[in-house]
Amino acid sequence: MLVFRQLFDPTSSTYTYLLGDRATAEAVLIDPVFEQVRRDAALIAELGLKLQWTLETHVHADHVTGAWLLKNRLGSQIALAAAAGAVGADRLLQDGDHVKFGKRTLEVRATPGHTNGCLTYVLDDESMAFTGDCVLIRGSGRTDFQQGDARSLYRSVRARIFSLPDSCLLYPAHDYRGLTVTSVAEEKTHNPRLGGEAGEADYVGYMKNLDLPHPKKIDEAVPANLRCGQPGNDAGAASLAADPDWAPLRFTFGGVWEVEPHWLEENLGAVQVLDVREPEEFAGPLGHIRGATLMPLGQLAARAKELPRDKPVVAVCRAGSRSAHATAILQKAGFTDVANLPGGMLRWRGEGRGVEGGAV
Repeated sequence: MLVFRQLFDPTSSTYTYLLGDRATAEAVLIDPVFEQVRRDAALIAELGLKLQWTLETHVHADHVTGAWLLKNRLGSQIALAAAAGAVGADRLLQDGDHVKFGKRTLEVRATPGHTNGCLTYVLDDESMAFTGDCVLIRGSGRTDFQQGDARSLYRSVRARIFSLPDSCLLYPAHDYRGLTVTSVAEEKTHNPRLGGEAGEADYVGYMKNLDLPHPKKIDEAVPANLRCGQPGNDAGAASLAADPDWAPLRFTFGGVWEVEPHWLEENLGAVQVLDVREPEEFAGPLGHIRGATLMPLGQLAARAKELPRDKPVVAVCRAGSRSAHATAILQKAGFTDVANLPGGMLRWRGEGRGVEGGAV
């Protein structure tokens, strides 16, 4: 069984793709984004996968890859095109290579034109392909910088992508309108730049007259991506690589930091426990954690300023959902060291941990 997830970075409108082989739990991640590494690592852990490879479709100009950071966190290896000219990769890919993850493989197809090192990854059964910026949904990547060549891109698409089965789903590296997937048949028919009867000269003329603005992050992104995402200085690496260190926290795919009950019970004096249930629940059968401050969720945004900031805050509720939302409210209010207690008081009582009040 194939595990497949399409992930999105709203800042750069980048899609990241996770593919895993359920039988072996081995996985690959295509076009990871540096700022989304915590999210991606959390999803990989929650799905029980082992990341084998991060794959780049090309050297990006609009975001920095998360490949180096994922290698340091998860032990994955980095692969991208030999033609990209990058340093720090574990494998430099050539046209016709195959990348294995468990019993599945991705075929590497060289599709230059947007950049010299553009690759398209085709799943072994040709049911899906990951086109980077070569083919976008009803569009294509630009060809006016970074070795761009409109004639090469046109030929790449026609020979290496439009030759796939019409039913093959195409997943681009970007979309700026909220579209998620297309197909070979759709793009062959409806792509205004590359489809239908559009010839090479038509495409070249189209691309020459786009008049697009210079990518905002190109001066930062391209040098970093030529290092496979490794920051150029120690401070840059630490600022994004470091997790909070006040507790052994876990980051969930839902974007919430969590702390385990056993740690909280052993460190109650070092944190402030914030109970966001209603007063009748706080005094009800489940009881409450010793020393907890009661502040119902509906009041939290208005009353957050009442909370001291000299200790980390651990939010708790009945089952962990309201308190997860509470951590987001606290972060918006400027609290940096916050965590949720997963499972809430139901789990706390179920594990036999101490409470004040409650049913005996």
